[in-house]
Amino acid sequence: MEEDTDSRKQARLAILELANMISVPMSLNAVVRLNVADAIWEGGSNAPLTAAQILARVIPNGGGDAENLQRVLRMLASYGVFEEVIAGGERKYSLTDVGKTLVTDEEGLSYGAYVLQHHQDALMRAWPLVHEAVVDPSKEPFERANGEGAYDYYLKKPEMNELMLKAMSGVSVPFMKALLGSYHGFQNVEKLVDVGGSGGDCLRMILQKYPNIKKGLNFDLPEVVAKAPQIPGVTHVGGDMFQYIPQADAIFMKWVLTTWTDKEVKHIMSNCYKALPAGGKLIACEPVLPEDSDDSHRTRALLEGDIFVMTIYRAKGKHRTEEQFKRLAISADMAQDLQGFTIFALESLVEEEHGDAFFKMF
Repeated sequence: MEEDTDSRKQARLAILELANMISVPMSLNAVVRLNVADAIWEGGSNAPLTAAQILARVIPNGGGDAENLQRVLRMLASYGVFEEVIAGGERKYSLTDVGKTLVTDEEGLSYGAYVLQHHQDALMRAWPLVHEAVVDPSKEPFERANGEGAYDYYLKKPEMNELMLKAMSGVSVPFMKALLGSYHGFQNVEKLVDVGGSGGDCLRMILQKYPNIKKGLNFDLPEVVAKAPQIPGVTHVGGDMFQYIPQADAIFMKWVLTTWTDKEVKHIMSNCYKALPAGGKLIACEPVLPEDSDDSHRTRALLEGDIFVMTIYRAKGKHRTEEQFKRLAISADMAQDLQGFTIFALESLVEEEHGDAFFKMF
């Protein structure tokens, strides 16, 4: 094997980058903790600033190390989080579109909480044990590292649960705005239940756009909905989706199925079917894996999210392809009276129709 060929040199560089990849999320975690994005944005100016100028804004009482901050900013600029310009011998940084996702909006939300949530100590302890999910998938790495599953662990740690709720809000609000701008399946729905609705953010946004929905039910674990805020038109209902799901004209769920095994997903789908009237529908917003692997940001984000689920939530919970979702729907109890089954891919929308029920997955 010739080690001096260009392809071998590039291969060695690539493996070095992958081996040091932890620098990327940890540096991202650092700039979120330091509120760097808000400091640069400053009400929309987004003027290029030196590391020293940024440091003066995030630590106004003085102190800190501008050189080390610049090292972090420069590395993240290479990944498109910041834009770097060199003027007068100084490096200055502004926010790219990626960096702007970390800016706190008028509702106090950003993707920053999502970054922090992913890198808490309990989660970080699980990552060296990813190989254990291959050796023995009966227990996910998070449980091996922390002694219990993530959901139970979160409920005993109020600060972790609060951060997770904020993280989900920060991601859900822009997602729901995009969804409501392109999907119109809530028309003619009078009663809607959101399964795993957490604090009720999604229902609030849906009801604001669709006044035809007279009753919204936010269905989640009792200990979760107990902390949910009051929302006009929304009733918080505590329960377990594996036991039952409240009856409604339509059922909405977002990023719920991906954390469960195939057997559990079929059980959830069956309970949904029992809760729906003839002509009712389940609107499921879930990550949908492409059939072919590539190096696009979308595919990488989906595949990385799949490993996150395997490591933190369920060793056999997973992201799925359209075809895998389709097979699960067919094999669930609801498919016993199957008259016909069609699947349509409309950009990120997958619509599955069988008999009376419709399934839409994002």
